[in-house]
Amino acid sequence: MWSADDHRHMARALALGRLGLYTAHPNPRVGCVLVKDGAVVGEGWHRRAGEPHAEVLALRAAGRRARGASCYVTLEPCCHQGRTPPCTESLVGAGITRVILAMTDPNPAVQGRGCQALAEAGIAIAMGLGESEATRLNRGFVKRMRFGLPGVTAKTAMSLDGRVALRSGMSRWITSQAARADVQRLRAQSSAILTGIGTVLADDPLLSVRDPVLAGAGAAPLRVVLDTRLRMPPSARMLREAGSTLVLCGEAGPERRVALAEAGARVIEVPVRGGRPDLIQVMRTLAGLEVNEVLVEAGPVLTGTMLAAGLVDELVAYVAPRLLGGDAIPMAALGGYSRLEDALHLEITDVRAIGSDWRITAEPVSG
Repeated sequence: MWSADDHRHMARALALGRLGLYTAHPNPRVGCVLVKDGAVVGEGWHRRAGEPHAEVLALRAAGRRARGASCYVTLEPCCHQGRTPPCTESLVGAGITRVILAMTDPNPAVQGRGCQALAEAGIAIAMGLGESEATRLNRGFVKRMRFGLPGVTAKTAMSLDGRVALRSGMSRWITSQAARADVQRLRAQSSAILTGIGTVLADDPLLSVRDPVLAGAGAAPLRVVLDTRLRMPPSARMLREAGSTLVLCGEAGPERRVALAEAGARVIEVPVRGGRPDLIQVMRTLAGLEVNEVLVEAGPVLTGTMLAAGLVDELVAYVAPRLLGGDAIPMAALGGYSRLEDALHLEITDVRAIGSDWRITAEPVSG
């Protein structure tokens, strides 16, 4: 069904879409290539919400050459007026004759309607080329649109024996500088970084993107702290960092709220379950704030609770070639299992060397 040229042009569109990895959210990452008589006449990728979509930028680049061209795009063109006008109207007006798209838009405001509008205008539609790659590129956006929950990645840095800190709590630094630099990439492509109040009180982390190139590109994920009793100190270092900090708590007195607000934090109450914020409601709250991807950088209790609750889509573990011993702190506080078949099962999707360490990426296996 698909020619070699089709695959090549869609691969280029996907590569363009990845250029928005750090800046496009809360919008999806989208790339577009216009081809006429076998030659590329225009390219575009979506940079930031409120700025032109990939199709519009590709049409601008092509100019008059767009008439009669084919459009390779990684996501169904939008057909509604949002922050920008409908892309379907731009494609029709430019005289595009064929649209090849990787996947339909899971946004209920678009889903299938974009294709319908193009087809009614006489444009040929072909769908599904590069679908798995396009879905993975926008996994958090897809999950938020379909289920009202963000995609969640839990990150941990641990020893070869699965420990994240000595018994004293000392953990700086288990992994190498190269691994810590790689974490900056994970942070930059996330919409939000989630931690618990225990980590804030113990480590006073910044939870910011410190890579100057990524920060300069506009990567500034929301910092989110789960804090049942609102113990967050107004002097926390993260409150002096660029970007926003959100504290999710249970019921709390106005004095603490005012103090944190004056320090620059936003405070939202969420339901409490078992003495801590209800994690499902936390995720729904973040999705309501248009958060696509959450990176969990937390201690073993919150990490373990998230894993046990089935809220983690991906685990990224940086493993250092050292042993911390049996009395050191484990990477996740999971309940004891009486049977091996009940233990949390992961499927490893990627393993690669990062400096002197290894980065293992895995996905929990449901069921």
